[in-house]
Amino acid sequence: MRTSNPTLSDHVFEKSRTGNAADGVMTLNGTVLKTAILTLLLITAASWSWKLITGDHAPAWFGSAMTFGWIAPFALALIISFVPKTAPLLAPIYAITNGVFVGLISSIFEASFHGIVLTAVLLTCGILFALLAAYSTGIIKATENFKLGIFAATAGIAIFYLATWVLGMFGVQIPGLFGNGWVGIAFSGFVVVIAALNLVLDFDFIENGCAAGAPKFMEWYAAFGLLVTLVWLYLEILRLLAKLRSRD
Repeated sequence: MRTSNPTLSDHVFEKSRTGNAADGVMTLNGTVLKTAILTLLLITAASWSWKLITGDHAPAWFGSAMTFGWIAPFALALIISFVPKTAPLLAPIYAITNGVFVGLISSIFEASFHGIVLTAVLLTCGILFALLAAYSTGIIKATENFKLGIFAATAGIAIFYLATWVLGMFGVQIPGLFGNGWVGIAFSGFVVVIAALNLVLDFDFIENGCAAGAPKFMEWYAAFGLLVTLVWLYLEILRLLAKLRSRD
């Protein structure tokens, strides 16, 4: 089984074999519950940081938070990815720290484009439930070719983002793709589609994990992986909407 989400990949099941069978096994209901808990924590944290920024004056720590706020959730994500057994403890902390950062980013977009955050949230939820329904009914199937294609596209996007970040440190900018022209809009639309299709692979991972009788702690791990994809999708939708709104 292959998934392009780096937190939900084949080797994770091998790492989880050391779990204690007496603790129970991974179930769909349990994973849904954990996903709901992590999502609630993220939304609560995002709402908190949102309220601090949406006033007339941003707090003194705003600039530092935007510059370094990603470090904590990124570090936690790496630890959870390499040591899945830490997910029950670290996944909630990840959701909170990432929620604070997402709230800060959302406040910036909302300040420039009123109502854009609500639109992005509704679109993210709509895409999630639409793809879940399509996967559940068999309209979309996570075949090996499908997985390979999404994996290649996701890896390509990740490498491209990393390259642009490194080049940006040296003052080199890639024109067009990050602007509000049609090329930039098409690129953002492509990334949104790939991010959305990663949800299908996440559903497949969860289904196979439950069928394989993975240890109970994998419910937290799978919920964490799904949250990673949802946040990515939400942020990419925000970016796409901002490009479209800036053309008005």
